[in-house]
Amino acid sequence: MNKSKITEPVGEGILETAEVIVESKDDTLSNVIEVKDYLNPNLFDDVRVVTYQEIEASTENEKISDEIDQAYLATLVDISEHQLIKGRVVGLNERDVLIDIGFKSEGIIDRNEFSEDELPMIGDQVEVYLEFLEDAGGNTILSKEKADFLKRWRDLREAFENQTTISGKIIRRIKGGMVVDLEVVQAFLPGSQIDVRPIQDFDIYLNKMIELKIVKFNESRKNIVVSHKVILEDSLQVQRETLFKELEIGSILEGRVKNITDFGVFVDLGGIDGLLHITDLSWGRINHPSEIVSLNDDITVKVIEYDEERKRISLGLKQLTPHPWDEVEIKYPVGNLVTGKIVSLTNYGAFIEIEPGVEGLIHVSEISWTRHIKNPSEEYSLGDEVDAQVLSIHTDERKISLGVKQLSPDPWDEIEEKFMVGTIHKGKVRNLTRFGAFIELKEGIDGLIHISDLSWTKVIHHSREILEKEQKIETRVIEVSRENRRISLGYKQVQDDPWPAITDYYEAGKEVSGEIIRVLDKGIIIQLDMDVEGIIPFGKMSKKDRRALANQYEVGANLSGIVMKVAPDDKKVVLYKEELAGIGRTKSATDEVKEYLKNQDTSTNEKLNLPQELFAAAKEAEKEENPPGTEPDSESKK
Repeated sequence: MNKSKITEPVGEGILETAEVIVESKDDTLSNVIEVKDYLNPNLFDDVRVVTYQEIEASTENEKISDEIDQAYLATLVDISEHQLIKGRVVGLNERDVLIDIGFKSEGIIDRNEFSEDELPMIGDQVEVYLEFLEDAGGNTILSKEKADFLKRWRDLREAFENQTTISGKIIRRIKGGMVVDLEVVQAFLPGSQIDVRPIQDFDIYLNKMIELKIVKFNESRKNIVVSHKVILEDSLQVQRETLFKELEIGSILEGRVKNITDFGVFVDLGGIDGLLHITDLSWGRINHPSEIVSLNDDITVKVIEYDEERKRISLGLKQLTPHPWDEVEIKYPVGNLVTGKIVSLTNYGAFIEIEPGVEGLIHVSEISWTRHIKNPSEEYSLGDEVDAQVLSIHTDERKISLGVKQLSPDPWDEIEEKFMVGTIHKGKVRNLTRFGAFIELKEGIDGLIHISDLSWTKVIHHSREILEKEQKIETRVIEVSRENRRISLGYKQVQDDPWPAITDYYEAGKEVSGEIIRVLDKGIIIQLDMDVEGIIPFGKMSKKDRRALANQYEVGANLSGIVMKVAPDDKKVVLYKEELAGIGRTKSATDEVKEYLKNQDTSTNEKLNLPQELFAAAKEAEKEENPPGTEPDSESKK
């Protein structure tokens, strides 16, 4: 308990100093026995107003003791502007609060700077900020708001220097982050410093209290940057160390989906991230991890590999369930029907997913009994639902062979009965090739007319010379092979073989004529009666002479010759013409032919023995007309 002196006016301009008893702690006035409100208008009702001259006369001879003088000087304090000082509330009205700061005059604070809860009572000690010792009106101006700011700023500076944790309320969102209210002072919280995980929705943090650390403190600009992430990272570090101590392959952990990429999913395991590769998400095929998981999903995973040194963990989701191939033979026995979705198309077949992780192959040859399918895309598209029959299972190789055609009867089982050899059937020309024509006898059943079976008398180089696509024709079955799934047809065989009649008509030695249809280097082809061609070969002469001779004849002109031989196998009648046979003979070839004919039975051609060099020349001419390779043995069906 200390004694203190208070000087008050007692009338007639006389000041009286009275002793009051106060409680003190660290020289701070905390409780005053008697305090007066100096802003109360009724306080000085009994005070008489005196002039300056009266006061001067009354105090002229008065001597102030040294004790009183020292006591007065002790009431004065060293005060300067723009600093925090403590004062005592000595007055209060509807507009102002009067604060005694130990200066010659009391300071004034606008009452609005105090909230209703913070409004002090007369006699309360408050810490204020001194803006001006004297303004234009001679008033001492104080500020509570600035005092609060400086006090909070001082506390925040200490928190930054000591890296202690503070609390703040997120009040609004701005570009790049959030604004945090730190009580009087506002700070910036970057978006990257809110959480250790990427933030998808910043609005969920609005109006929430959050623990922070100051990461940047700019005194001059009064700028503060805070972080919540550093607090989380500190705690996560402890969790990481604990997790790795307890971690082992096969461990089952709970985590949250932190990030999704094309190659996999990053899972937050509570202090450390693990990678869940796309191949370990499902036993089945997936195109993107988002088909299985979503961001922020809580999932259970299994540790399949980890590197303690590099702090890397590989996770698996599908490993939490048994491998689907473990029971394939039991679930899908051979002969059973299955349904699946097409997940891949190749040039040799279609893969269908029977269940996640179990796929079967429908080979292109197992799609249709009758149609030749080059690529399964002709029949199916990705995603199609397909029914199929299990043909075989190879568990070790994890392969299942499937068939679609097996779901319907094989039309070739009764092919020999429906299309017996020798019978005539109508069909539609489905495709034309160099080696023949494909005829559709019924849906799914095709037969082949070889090019050699298109005409009795004409040499055909392409099937389109005789037939047209979509043309309806009659054909005769020549051969049926159920094993090879092949039907050989004949177009010319629908009609009788005309060559016996042709042979009788074109007897050796007979002179015939026709229109030139082709001029070759080794002979001339003419069109004869009975839709047969005749060939007049050039005799032995130089190549130059043959070409010169050939140039003398034009296509469309008429030309005659003598029948030497009928050749059904070559579909030709071999003729002789003296001017084409060459020069240098002692006896004309015509005379030779006539002489041979005179001594032979003209009804039997096989007995004729005509000049052999002409027959050889005819063969050479035929080779020129139809060189080797123009009629390939086989060609793919289009």
